[in-house]
Amino acid sequence: MPVGLIALALGGFGIGLTEFVIAGLLPQVAADFAVSEASAGWFISGYALSVVVGALGLTAAVTRFHRKPVLGALLVLFIAGNLLSATADGYWAMMAGRVIAALSHGAFFGIGAVVAAGMVPATKKAGAIALMFTGLTAANVLGVPFGTLLGQAAGWRATFWAITVIGVAALAGILALVPKSAGDTEGAASLRSELRAFRSGQVWLSIVVTILGFGGMFGAFTYIAYTLTEVSGFAASTVPWLLIVFGVGLFAGNTLGGKAADRNVDRTLLVVLGALTVVLAGFALAATNPVLTVISLVLMGGFGFATVPGLQMRVMKYASGAPTLASGANIGAFNVGNALGAWLGGVTITAGLGYTSPIWAGAAITLAGLAVMAFAAAGAKKTGRGSRNTARATPKEPALRQPTLR
Repeated sequence: MPVGLIALALGGFGIGLTEFVIAGLLPQVAADFAVSEASAGWFISGYALSVVVGALGLTAAVTRFHRKPVLGALLVLFIAGNLLSATADGYWAMMAGRVIAALSHGAFFGIGAVVAAGMVPATKKAGAIALMFTGLTAANVLGVPFGTLLGQAAGWRATFWAITVIGVAALAGILALVPKSAGDTEGAASLRSELRAFRSGQVWLSIVVTILGFGGMFGAFTYIAYTLTEVSGFAASTVPWLLIVFGVGLFAGNTLGGKAADRNVDRTLLVVLGALTVVLAGFALAATNPVLTVISLVLMGGFGFATVPGLQMRVMKYASGAPTLASGANIGAFNVGNALGAWLGGVTITAGLGYTSPIWAGAAITLAGLAVMAFAAAGAKKTGRGSRNTARATPKEPALRQPTLR
């Protein structure tokens, strides 16, 4: 794989760390700014909402520009947001830093996926996307625990200073290692041509599958601490270590899912979504058993994140020669799925259905995603597009310039 993919993964690591590490530092941040836990929680919710805005609005604004300098500019925005967070002297300054950093999130992963795919042959595109997203999984496995420990030992601001340094390193790596024209099409794509990609029914179906498939896993994960302590009987002190086990599953699933999607996107997504539905239902049934719970965590993380490379690749495939905005929209769809799963899980708990109910809700959402995926795959097969990555490559844009299903 090209070394430039490592720079993209480092950027993904920093962005993933920014998104997730705040949860472990929230009590310190709330105490420092003298606000309630609910008010501090908006540092998480505000970030997620801003990711969706950036994934659509910011990506649309930069479609005419070459992608490498755009990635550099997005990392400058990311660095500025975290620097503001590290030096914030009040609640709203911190919120501004979170929003600024989040605006770069969706656009970076959306454009970065196109750049990553443009750096490798047609048969390795999903694997390249998976490698970029490895930074996000590493942020969960290693970054969040160590970022939380750093914040507890040296103050929460130290964590954001560290993230700022990571952003600078990623910026330097992308400028030095990513090829100048990586991911560029023949000429700068106009916003109109990017929007034209949304005339494809398969693009919309892929986005719906992203919302439902990933939302089901995240809905189960959102309340996992309650499940582990109140149902499985684990001590609260073991939860961070159990989340590392979950993160190991994420890492493995992301890598293997990318390799499988390079062979056949639709078949991979059908198998993985079906397996994830079964794993979630099994987890809900076996949550009272500590050993089976640990096994379920690994499998939930593995199958949950095995969907990511394929989902991103599928949207880009059917967006044809203008994949940038569709790719960014799909990153936003992941966050919409996060919000949907978390909301529905909260509804089930509020209804008094217990702490395994979010897992059952997640299984139901994932099953709906599987049904939509089966419909999409059948439609693609009828039109002769199929799902095997055998499209002929052009010199500038391997395997992305394909006729669009209307």
